[in-house]
Amino acid sequence: MLIRRAEVEGRLTDVRVRVERVAELGDLRPEPGEEVVEARGGALLPGLHDHHLHLLSLAAAASSVRCGPPEVRDLDGLARVLRAAAGPVRGIGYHESVAGILDRHALDRLVPDRPVRVQHRGGALWMLNTPALAEAGLTERFPDGRLWRADEELRGSQPPPDLAVVGRRLAAVGITGVTDATPRLSEDTVRLLTALPQRVRLLGVPTGARLPPGFEVGPWKILRPDHEPPDWEALRDEVARVHAEGRAVAIHAVTRESLVVTLGVLSEVGTIPGDRIEHAAIVGAEAIPLLAEINPVVVTQPGFVTEREPEYRRDIPADEHADLYRYASLLDAGLRVAPSSDAPFADVDPWRTIAAAARRGLGQAERVSAQRALEGYLAPLSDPGGAPRRVTAGAPADLCLLSVPLREALTCPDSGFVAATWCRGRRV
Repeated sequence: MLIRRAEVEGRLTDVRVRVERVAELGDLRPEPGEEVVEARGGALLPGLHDHHLHLLSLAAAASSVRCGPPEVRDLDGLARVLRAAAGPVRGIGYHESVAGILDRHALDRLVPDRPVRVQHRGGALWMLNTPALAEAGLTERFPDGRLWRADEELRGSQPPPDLAVVGRRLAAVGITGVTDATPRLSEDTVRLLTALPQRVRLLGVPTGARLPPGFEVGPWKILRPDHEPPDWEALRDEVARVHAEGRAVAIHAVTRESLVVTLGVLSEVGTIPGDRIEHAAIVGAEAIPLLAEINPVVVTQPGFVTEREPEYRRDIPADEHADLYRYASLLDAGLRVAPSSDAPFADVDPWRTIAAAARRGLGQAERVSAQRALEGYLAPLSDPGGAPRRVTAGAPADLCLLSVPLREALTCPDSGFVAATWCRGRRV
């Protein structure tokens, strides 16, 4: 394939692809039988990498009912969308501002005659009505219908989601590589993911797992229950065990308390290259020096600050808004920071995340330039927060072509500028 007149790092050039690799750049002529793509001055980038999302949940979300803001804001609205859905109902995005604390009995009053399961927007909590509990065989274990961190129990009672659809959706916004942060993945589940054309890094598979081509093992995901007090000893023992295997860790930390405990454990146990903190959703200013001293990678989600701004303004004191999903202050402290979506719990579109990072309304001091946020999406899967990948001879032909020059695209980031995406040299 020959891509003609593409903007690469600020200059117009032709780019030839052979056997899944960029072969050469320059003033090139088409070879016999070669496909020619006219870039017309549009920017050619390495394909974007989302450094933290949940592929199975993203696939399932496509057939789910939205149960929270902004689509649903009160009890009547919740009843309406649940009753309008056909067959068993899988709801997502619920927040207590809609109708308070949901449990089995509250859902039975809304829909008593067919299974209903509703996921809290944070992802950790499922709420099931009586028919859904019975269908999953969980009535005795969870009599109130509130299931914390029970994705494994529920996964087997649902038909497998269509991952090919997810792959096309990711490609449509320019994504050619992802890090899946789903914990405790089985071999059968990993096989489902082979429907994706993207490169995939997995945080939830055991050390030494044999993976299909195009997949790699990442740091081990450590997910302690958010609804329980942080357990110092359990976290310390797990980090020490994983480090002893020579593997880095990726520790989930969405509360102020969980971050403090995580930093304390890493300070005691020590870090190894590749250790990550997932989310760091609330970082007090006093924690930044310790973060910088310990120096893990921080994988953040600026999109939440924009998508959930009304709820954050209502629920979080104004003097803590700057603590939400910090970005600029962490970079200033010398930390490596990688942006990501956490999809489906926020929008998977990286261009929206880039725009959010550059224009956030809450904690405006944490804004970074759109260029800097894009560079985070261009970092290798194996080195989030590292130097951005480049379109150079010998590089993998994981490419994203925009319809406009990069400067224009970053002025108003929008996935509508994505003209074509190639994974391993194949247009997807």
